[in-house]
Amino acid sequence: MSRTLTEWLNYIEKLHAKPIDLGLERMREMISRLGIRFECPVITVAGTNGKGSTCAFIESVCRAAGLRTAMHTSPHLLRFNERALLDGREVDDRLLTAAFAEVEAARGGMTLSYFEYTGLGILKVFQNARPDVVILEIGLGGRLDAMNAIDPDCSVVAAVGIDHTAFLGSTREAIGLEKAHIFRQGRPAVCSDPEPPVTLVDHAHRIGAKLMLINRDFRAAPQPDGSFDFTCGEVHWQLPRPGLAGSNQYRNVAGALAALVALKERLPVTEAAAAAGVARARITARFECVTTDPCPTLIDVGHNPQAAAVLAENLAHFARPGERTLAVFGMLTDKDREAVVRLTAPAVDHWFYAGLPGPRGGSAEELAERMRAAGVPDKSMTAASGVAEALAAARREALRLMREEGAPVRIIVFGSFVTVGEALEVLAAEGVRR
Repeated sequence: MSRTLTEWLNYIEKLHAKPIDLGLERMREMISRLGIRFECPVITVAGTNGKGSTCAFIESVCRAAGLRTAMHTSPHLLRFNERALLDGREVDDRLLTAAFAEVEAARGGMTLSYFEYTGLGILKVFQNARPDVVILEIGLGGRLDAMNAIDPDCSVVAAVGIDHTAFLGSTREAIGLEKAHIFRQGRPAVCSDPEPPVTLVDHAHRIGAKLMLINRDFRAAPQPDGSFDFTCGEVHWQLPRPGLAGSNQYRNVAGALAALVALKERLPVTEAAAAAGVARARITARFECVTTDPCPTLIDVGHNPQAAAVLAENLAHFARPGERTLAVFGMLTDKDREAVVRLTAPAVDHWFYAGLPGPRGGSAEELAERMRAAGVPDKSMTAASGVAEALAAARREALRLMREEGAPVRIIVFGSFVTVGEALEVLAAEGVRR
């Protein structure tokens, strides 16, 4: 009996008790059983923050160069299909369900985690598509992530910060070492973090990877008009403003371009293609303005202190004179909520906050306690029963401020993929976003 994609995902989710079960032995065995292999270059991207943007830049530049692309990212916001793109388009349900059927037939009695099972299906879809390049985002860490079972031709580690401490460790050095395990002996290993952990550098040297560091081996120098000069070895390109907003994107685009330069013999990319791809790059919810009704409304999936610092910087940099900023906010309980609020509070005038669903979601009351601990006064906080209500309340307040005070106003929705996903569902129902 055939299953729909939703039925398959429900079935897969129930197969294993733990949503995260790290280990590569099962993954490698299943890759062998399914005969998954790629003749084209594979680029694997890890990082606490910036990995999704780095993938988006690589994919966009490759498509501008006329290359056929396959890209995996996670998690998704609205549809599972967002995790698998072929030439920039979400993979059709039919291809995914057929691939899941192959995984089911091959696994026998082997128990697979959700990430392993779905990752194998996506890899099978990519193999069947015969692309010119495969781009794989690491979902968690690096060393034991399911996608690290595929040996990359080039690896990129973007920013290294503190997150997922229960799995990766509580210091940048410990987390950096986990991420460095996506590097491979004798192959390009790019790091676009301007302060790479010593453990990452040492591991790259120990295994004999060809380490490339930002501001040493490659760099992106922004110009006053937003364009930038990219340098990597003998490559000197003058490129337009990146299509993704935020000063952090110059680091991400530099890492993406360095990876492509390192693979230039197999992935020929010209300066013209780099310019077009950099400018066209798009990714959902990375300081993205999704609507101007009733005011500019930004969404950002940042959910850890490092991402919060970048968000605060971007909010300050792009603020209009006298602008009020209203936050629609929700965070999971296993994240450093107090630090995130403390970092972003100087840029926020009023908070509309909500608890999130699921065992990690927590209540609005618990979140309010952390916000108070971070220094947010009660008068600057409004509780909501959910993200949709918080967004509606922020919109009403924006209209009031614009009508009664004539002040420019913007809304920022952030704190979690869950928060942004629920806001996008509201916008999708209004026809603002698909």
